[in-house]
Amino acid sequence: RDFNERCAQCSDVNWGLTDGGRFYCRSCHNITERTREVVNTDFITNSRVQTISKGSRKQEKNDGGCEWYICEGFQLVLKKQAEALEALGVCPQMKDEVLCNFWRCYLQKSKQAYCKKPAGETVKALSVCESSTDVDSDPERPSLLHLLSLSESEGDLQTDCSFASSLSKVSESTSVYSGSVDGSLYLMKNQKEKLRMTMPMTLSFCYMALLWMREPITLSELLRFVVEGHIPYLNVFQHFPEKMKLCGLDLKIFCVESWPVYEDVFNKMHELAAFLDLPRFPDVTDSCFLHPDMLCMKYLMEANLPDELHNWTCRVVKKIGIGEVDFLTVMPGNKSTRKVKYDVLAAAVIVVVLKLLFLLDDRYEWLLSEFAEERNRNNTEGGPYFEFKKWYEVVKHALDVEQKKLDEERAKYLWRCEKPLFYSVKNKSKVLKRRQMVVNLQNQFGKLSGSVRRAEKPNPSSFQLSWSEENTDGSCFHGHSLKGILKEKCGLLTAMNPDYWLCTVKLCNEKLCGHLAHYKEVEFPQSYHFVLGLFSFLLRIQPSYIHDEVCMIEHKLFNKKLCKKLKYNTVLRK
Repeated sequence: RDFNERCAQCSDVNWGLTDGGRFYCRSCHNITERTREVVNTDFITNSRVQTISKGSRKQEKNDGGCEWYICEGFQLVLKKQAEALEALGVCPQMKDEVLCNFWRCYLQKSKQAYCKKPAGETVKALSVCESSTDVDSDPERPSLLHLLSLSESEGDLQTDCSFASSLSKVSESTSVYSGSVDGSLYLMKNQKEKLRMTMPMTLSFCYMALLWMREPITLSELLRFVVEGHIPYLNVFQHFPEKMKLCGLDLKIFCVESWPVYEDVFNKMHELAAFLDLPRFPDVTDSCFLHPDMLCMKYLMEANLPDELHNWTCRVVKKIGIGEVDFLTVMPGNKSTRKVKYDVLAAAVIVVVLKLLFLLDDRYEWLLSEFAEERNRNNTEGGPYFEFKKWYEVVKHALDVEQKKLDEERAKYLWRCEKPLFYSVKNKSKVLKRRQMVVNLQNQFGKLSGSVRRAEKPNPSSFQLSWSEENTDGSCFHGHSLKGILKEKCGLLTAMNPDYWLCTVKLCNEKLCGHLAHYKEVEFPQSYHFVLGLFSFLLRIQPSYIHDEVCMIEHKLFNKKLCKKLKYNTVLRK
């Protein structure tokens, strides 16, 4: 009411207030630079000072922020991720005991804390003030950082003020701008350093702690929870305290603009375990969720396959020895043992069993399906026989719906965070002003169009596809029988068809090309490709990784026959 100036565009006097306190014209929606003046009555000039609070150990910067280090930021990220996992039902010991000890060990091994002298450029920074200040006077405490537990409220690292002041002089002398003390030095480190902390490595830390605790969460589930927003990862720096100013080069470290990759997180976890000199992990026994027998049961239910297939998966696991404790347990630094991807291994076992029973050559499985369909039509007694064709149609329809939904969610995802980001002090005012204008326009257009707010994210679930036996439409195949494709031989049920085709006769060197076998869709039957695509969607990984495990299992399963075939071919060549 007190603002009576005319609008510069329409010359009307009809002002309103935006959410940010700026005046805008209700007639033409023009926003001015003027803001409403608010009188603050909280401060009384005649009040008397009673106490003097103790100042922070960290020096306050000119912009109101405090001096902080990159490792402090990563500790906050780990703390938020551990809290999210605890909310999902993970044991609290994972955060307070396991993950915290892993992080402390990493800081000591990388010489960022709990050591007499920090390594790399930090030593050079200390040499600037070496004559005036002795940082390493007390060798029993960390010379750079005092680490608090991850369960602390602020979750930050208390920094030695003398070191902070000396290092800030070095960072201020460089031409690169960052909000943290060591942001520029962190990126200037030698690129050959493999275990420099990154955002994907935070997930490697979490997965390593989950494996140590033998929690019922696979790596594929962990990454899916990240994508669904249940575990902080993208734009996690928005949860940083207000005094931790994040700008400039810090954004290149903490700002993530891509989804985490399964293979990268998996390999980095094993590198971390070896780097930290961790002992042998707790044994993965047959009662553990990560055992192939357990995971096969889960994936059979999610893939809507008959329950009787679980007996066959257990037989395959036992025959080739991939259920043994020594094979499944992580042994850091042991190059002779193969790194097990528990979820991929279980999916590959199911694929091999489907090939054993249905062949998946685009011909035999359809013949079996016609036989089962005719039997189900003529005989209503007992349980129905499993029809591969009907299962294919039901699962493909559900898979297409879920895949379309996933693609739409990814296309609509807003990569830009709500908190404005800026790479330099000069651009800060422009970025904040532009961000405020965008928010105001979004609010105005949202009110005019009556757009509905985005629905809240659904509760996390271990199953992406659910099938109920109570449905009367016959879309659930869990209770269907395999009698039509089995015959009894020597007291054991075997497949009626003795034939089997191998994905590859000879495996590649995994260390050289990264894969045990090469996968091209055009070179394999469509039924096989569909089954790989189904488990590829469930695990959110490329089909080629499942194909690798299938080839490995086949060579273990038919090792004797392959050796005879190779010897026979060698004799013929001679």
